[in-house]
Amino acid sequence: MTLVLLPHAQQLSIDSEIPQMGARMVTAEIWIELKPGVADPEGQNTKKALELLGFRGIEGVRTVKVFEVVLDATPEEARKEAEEMCRKLLANPVIQKFNIHVR
Repeated sequence: MTLVLLPHAQQLSIDSEIPQMGARMVTAEIWIELKPGVADPEGQNTKKALELLGFRGIEGVRTVKVFEVVLDATPEEARKEAEEMCRKLLANPVIQKFNIHVR
């Protein structure tokens, strides 16, 4: 599931198409995941539940959050803004790392 944060919108849109509001509109896709060695109880519980449902051969399940943020900016500006968002709110630098893909 992708969480889409629309600027100036009053609600969140999930898995919807993002309207193109301007010539410079870009999307920053931000992946937040736990650093190696940090326990992931949600991933472990999901793996156990899948195995109880009969799924076999699952080597591991990791929890990853994905945010799509639409920005009226150049790709370079969008990357800088997304990095600042991660540092200030979206990621906990002690236990999480982030990857940003601008499109």
